[in-house]
Amino acid sequence: MLSQPVSRRFASQRLSLHYWEWGAKDAPVLILQHGGRDHARSWDNVARELCKDWRIIAPDLRGHGDSDWSPDADYNMITYMADFADLVAHLEVEKVAICAHSLGAMIATRYAGLYPEQVSALVNIEGLGPSPERIFRREGEPFNERLRDWIANRRRACQMRAPSGYADVDSALARMVEQNGHLTPALARHLTEFGLRQGEDGRYRWKFDPMLRVWPVLDMPQREIEALWRAVSCPMRFFHGTETFMSNPRIDGRMAFFPQADMVEYQGAGHWLHHDCFEQFMADLKSFLQTGQ
Repeated sequence: MLSQPVSRRFASQRLSLHYWEWGAKDAPVLILQHGGRDHARSWDNVARELCKDWRIIAPDLRGHGDSDWSPDADYNMITYMADFADLVAHLEVEKVAICAHSLGAMIATRYAGLYPEQVSALVNIEGLGPSPERIFRREGEPFNERLRDWIANRRRACQMRAPSGYADVDSALARMVEQNGHLTPALARHLTEFGLRQGEDGRYRWKFDPMLRVWPVLDMPQREIEALWRAVSCPMRFFHGTETFMSNPRIDGRMAFFPQADMVEYQGAGHWLHHDCFEQFMADLKSFLQTGQ
């Protein structure tokens, strides 16, 4: 059994993508998928708790962590879904369970609707994307204005592909703490150290591609997204924080697309509730995985 993570790679759409593996090769597979501008080592505490019973696979999305950046900045949802499908095919297993956060949960949930026969259980941590209200507002905006903004934003992001970075790890850590006030000092340092890469100039920069700051101007049609949601057939649980900036799908109506799903809400937790309320989160996750298989 792998009690410490082992670095592995697989090929997807001409990119070399990276994942960490824990646990026994013959154990059931649990994929832990991080969110946007995060990295796979953010799941370390979760993986340590579960690797005795699960073969843990923690992938870095394209453009994140130790995975390749897309040369043409192709970071749309369909491309992410294809990468996820390639990962599952690479693992050569019949079914996987998935626990995913934010952007990762958006990808995993659509994957579970596209390949329902391959997913045994799904945990979605604040990852259905924009609320119905936000989608309604966006659809009311002239598309040519959205497209002009997107082109301008991509141009600026291209100029940031080699940002100035930080002189040392502690400077980056200060930025991490500023942006994520709920983190413990130890976790903030862990996330920072694994999220940085030192360049030839000696300066430290975040591993993620700066082009990820620009969200794609187009997504799948909403009716097709909802069709994938309806097609999810495995046991499913939503986790949601009461202090998050994300819309609650139980309140805004999106949980209706998942009649088999339930929800756990965490008082005082933000968007990274699996960090903010770790012990409660682990108890709820273990309980669901035991009964959801």
